[in-house]
Amino acid sequence: MGEAAITLGAVPVLADVEREAKTCTRCQLAQGRTQVVFGVGNPHADLMFVGEAPGRQEDLQGEPFVGRSGQLLDKMVWEEMGLTRDRFYIANTVKCRPPGNRDPQPAEITACGPWLEAQVDLIDPKVVVTLGNFAAKLLLDTTEGITKLRGRAYPYRGGVLVPTYHPAAVLRGAGDLAPQMRADLVRAKGYLAA
Repeated sequence: MGEAAITLGAVPVLADVEREAKTCTRCQLAQGRTQVVFGVGNPHADLMFVGEAPGRQEDLQGEPFVGRSGQLLDKMVWEEMGLTRDRFYIANTVKCRPPGNRDPQPAEITACGPWLEAQVDLIDPKVVVTLGNFAAKLLLDTTEGITKLRGRAYPYRGGVLVPTYHPAAVLRGAGDLAPQMRADLVRAKGYLAA
């Protein structure tokens, strides 16, 4: 977080953190981005989705999950949870697009970590759903893969974390991932209602 918020003793709001993040140059990803893709949705939501990193469309539009993966996610969340984007918040572990859509590197994750931490702290969701292997491993601080992690919920910051597949994996048609992802969303919905 910025020194101004710390020095003045002011309690930052999400818009303040986003404004600061938009000028971030903490890692090499800043050099190749079109724009910072901070996050979008309801800043008071009980539900937060966390993906890996912006892709090409997200980098161009400045909003996470706006391409085919985002369209599938929106469809599944509506069908299984009855929610639209104005009812949840969605972000990524890193806020700038890695070249060639490669996985974020350790230095980039470290540099971007405070932004995601601030988002989770300020939104304070009851349920976090991680999308894909990368986000699940990072937030749960584990080396276990998504196929072993999904199918249950984990305690997370006073709430729960429900790992599921990334919608891009579902779009690639890998196995029977769509029904499993739907089951994970139903699981998350149950924790929202609890």
